[in-house]
Amino acid sequence: MNAAELFVRSLETEGVKYVFGVPGEENLDVLEALRTSTIAFVATRHEQSAGFMAATVGRLTGKAGVALSTLGPGATNLVTAAAYAQLGAMPMVMITGQKPIKKSKQGAFQIVNVVELMRPVTKFAKTIVTADAIASSTREAFRRAEEERPGAVHLEIPEDIAAEEAFGEPFEPKKVRRAVAEEKAILEAVRMIQSARRPLILVGAGANRKMTAKMLRAFVDKTGIPFFNTQMGKGVIDERHPLFIGTAAFSYSDYVHCAVSAADLIVNVGHDVIEKPPFIMTQKREQKVIHVNFTPASVDPIYFPDHEVVGDIANAVWQMGERIEPQPHWDFAPFLSARTKLRAHLEENARDGSFPLKPQRIVADMRKAMPDDGILCLDNGMYKLWFARQYEAYAPNTLLLDNALATMGAGLPSAIAAALLYPERRVVALCGDGGFLMNSQEMETAVRLGIRLTVVLVNDNGYGMIKWKQQSVHLPSFGLDFGNPDFVKYAEAYGAKGYRVGRADDLGELLRKTADLPGVHLIEVPVDYSENDRVFNKELKQIVC
Repeated sequence: MNAAELFVRSLETEGVKYVFGVPGEENLDVLEALRTSTIAFVATRHEQSAGFMAATVGRLTGKAGVALSTLGPGATNLVTAAAYAQLGAMPMVMITGQKPIKKSKQGAFQIVNVVELMRPVTKFAKTIVTADAIASSTREAFRRAEEERPGAVHLEIPEDIAAEEAFGEPFEPKKVRRAVAEEKAILEAVRMIQSARRPLILVGAGANRKMTAKMLRAFVDKTGIPFFNTQMGKGVIDERHPLFIGTAAFSYSDYVHCAVSAADLIVNVGHDVIEKPPFIMTQKREQKVIHVNFTPASVDPIYFPDHEVVGDIANAVWQMGERIEPQPHWDFAPFLSARTKLRAHLEENARDGSFPLKPQRIVADMRKAMPDDGILCLDNGMYKLWFARQYEAYAPNTLLLDNALATMGAGLPSAIAAALLYPERRVVALCGDGGFLMNSQEMETAVRLGIRLTVVLVNDNGYGMIKWKQQSVHLPSFGLDFGNPDFVKYAEAYGAKGYRVGRADDLGELLRKTADLPGVHLIEVPVDYSENDRVFNKELKQIVC
């Protein structure tokens, strides 16, 4: 066999089910090997979308997704997706082609140093220069991508190397047990929690692992300590839990921060400082913070924990749970008071009948329409803050949002990947008009694949989040408005079904209508973003805890 065939056999050994991408002539040997393999190749309409899909496979399964591109412009189009996976801790392997490296007749045509380009946004980047290195390099790439902290890796396979004769077999993946936290660190954490008067748990993205979620739920149920989460920690514990306080969509000045400010100890489980900070630490504070994570804390001016429990998070939470006992002096009244006020606040305008729809009504209608295990994939825009604060996630990975790179354009590709992985579950992409049009060409991909998918498009004819920021700093409106196509006709041009909300009750009705229909559906929802200023700039700034 040639090196390309050995490479694809190595992908099969790693358990790869899909490869997403836009091939070029330098990838033809790899493409031919994929044709006769057990792996489904999904041709996308842009390499960035392929990367977003591969990253989402990694996010949902824990096994690295795979994206393929050619050299030059194909590879540079993967850079944003690489940063998306790297910052979001999503395991992904990117494969790019390259001109022959032993003898090329094309000079520097299309040549950029892709490996050096990828190094700042990946865990590992390498050119394979001999067929003998194919199997070992592939195993190393997947190991790096999937081990904690997960992220993006890159392999470059030149055209002549792919065609070389290859010998050997793929390397079998080996299960590696993660190191566990030292007992003294566990005992000190337990002592600090039991000594505190008002301990509070923060659940971050790093806690979004099956066993960690199970151990955290058991810990909360045993101790009765309330918890809140970061945006990417949503759903790790069912947010219908009576001890759930809320989500930190902002860093301060929200109802959940009344609970945070009342805590004298925060047990920070799995938070990654790449996320927008859920709270701000100061050096003069009396409040203590325990860092529980796979790796030590990265200290910066707003995060410098007092104690660290470093090792496998699930094991650390289990060890603490085995040793801890609820304390009679614990006082959670301020936390529960903040929760009650937040609940009342979140009900505002949830049933509002005005048109265009207010964000609160959109969130409420979406929550009613989604089953417990339904997957809602958000693009990036103003609506993300509303959904982070107000949409209750009932299970892990049922609200996919990006609070790390926070890039636009990922919502639709992410939803396509989720629908491929879980055809039996309801999958909805929620996009703004700006983010949707960055990768809207993937509507054709969704229709071609025959998946069941609903796209809810929130339309304000502008870059809504930046307009809100512009308004909040008292600058005149400028440079952020644009026109849009007829989105109903746009969807229909791809072979999808298009609908437009014309009154407040239409969204809920259309979501119910499309729930069990096959095919791809797009629902355009005009939004009234005047609530941004009223709630975020005024109401939240006047909170008295």
